[in-house]
Amino acid sequence: MSEELRFIPATELARMIRQRSISPVEVMRATIARAESLNPRLNAICTPTYDAAMAAARDAETAVMRGAKLGMLHGIPTTIKDLAFTKGVRTMAGSHIHRDRIPDFDHLHVERLREAGAISIGKTTVSEFGWSGVSNSPLTGITHNPWKHGMNAGASSAGAGVCAAAGIGPIHQ
Repeated sequence: MSEELRFIPATELARMIRQRSISPVEVMRATIARAESLNPRLNAICTPTYDAAMAAARDAETAVMRGAKLGMLHGIPTTIKDLAFTKGVRTMAGSHIHRDRIPDFDHLHVERLREAGAISIGKTTVSEFGWSGVSNSPLTGITHNPWKHGMNAGASSAGAGVCAAAGIGPIHQ
């Protein structure tokens, strides 16, 4: 079933998780496997957080099994654009001057995704500061179109768009 997961909408995955017909761990394993297989070619995820995502998926599964109150996006994989501050995770904005920046807080939309139960698998590539119409960051390089390698994938949402087009997880910010 793992290959089929990439075609299931987030709302359906969330329902399946709540009904215990699929495990957050199974969803996360499939998502990470797909990301690991495609990202070396596409360069869509600049800061993977796979280990933290798997730990969060295990916690999400425990919550499901305990019958805890679940958020709307409980156990659903997501990515976060590298322009958004994420607590404890490198946020480079595609620029060498921020290559080592690790914020101590989440931007509001990241906080809301976490509160809803979404689990980030990493940060997606962006053009430097999101200012360019092409996805060629001096720090992270080119994000490739998933259908035509070597073609540019876009600007500040390049990594997110490529993840969505390539079926790497259901939600991309």
